[in-house]
Amino acid sequence: MKKYSREKAILYAEKYWNFRNPKFFNFDKLGGDCTNFISQCLFYGGFDMDFKENGWFYSTLNSRSPAWSGVNEFCNFLITNSSKNSPQGQIVSLQDVEVGDIIQLDLGRGYFHHNTIITKIIGEKNYNNILIACHSADAFDKRLSDYRIAKTRCIKITN
Repeated sequence: MKKYSREKAILYAEKYWNFRNPKFFNFDKLGGDCTNFISQCLFYGGFDMDFKENGWFYSTLNSRSPAWSGVNEFCNFLITNSSKNSPQGQIVSLQDVEVGDIIQLDLGRGYFHHNTIITKIIGEKNYNNILIACHSADAFDKRLSDYRIAKTRCIKITN
């Protein structure tokens, strides 16, 4: 079973938050790069790609799973995945998250459309004290309270 290094995932996020790793396609002009970036963070945090149908993988733009770059597909993969070597998750409350977990955002569209990774938690867990990194509005150590959030969905990485 793989061990997720939350520290390595955040170090990767810090290195690439405002720049694109040339090993991966930049999805900014195809709807956004946020989920692609978060998938990279988890991959560099120690998880293996899952190349099965409905898995979580990236080889090229045309050889990737929907879960690698789609917000809702990513969530569905995490919460249903049974492979111990690729990421698994569960939906939790804001009070149950930690650094390296995922927060998905609905910024007023009526559905979740933005993925972020938690980089720091300063004191009490609330929108002002949770800092995140993301692409598609590139940010690192940005407060959740800086966004106009309609809804959040928190995903704890469990393996």
